[in-house]
Amino acid sequence: QVQLVESGGGLVQTGGSLRLSCAASGRTFNNYAMAWFRQAPGKEREIVAVANWSRGSTYYADFVKGRFTISRDNAKNTVLLQMNSLKPEDTAVYYCAAGRGFPREAHGYSDWGQGTQVTVSS
Repeated sequence: QVQLVESGGGLVQTGGSLRLSCAASGRTFNNYAMAWFRQAPGKEREIVAVANWSRGSTYYADFVKGRFTISRDNAKNTVLLQMNSLKPEDTAVYYCAAGRGFPREAHGYSDWGQGTQVTVSS
């Protein structure tokens, strides 16, 4: 089991940037898919980005391509989500998740963080 703790959320104006961090403990994430999901009020949880560095694979949802980047800091066992050009519709709780393979659906992930709120004001 992997323990995940997100941080870095907050309030930002339209066009601004935030960087989310997900600290992983229990195991290294080298052999896991690490993903960011988000959930806005009244909406289902949706995938934002996923990476499996062992496979050399990354995926981004269309609505974040060119604006968000998923990366890792091996020394800190941390997964990052750099979010640029933020829009009000990016407002949501963002969750970090770990799972096997390269799933793009929430049910494919076994370990979840508690979430961090991102609010983009217009």
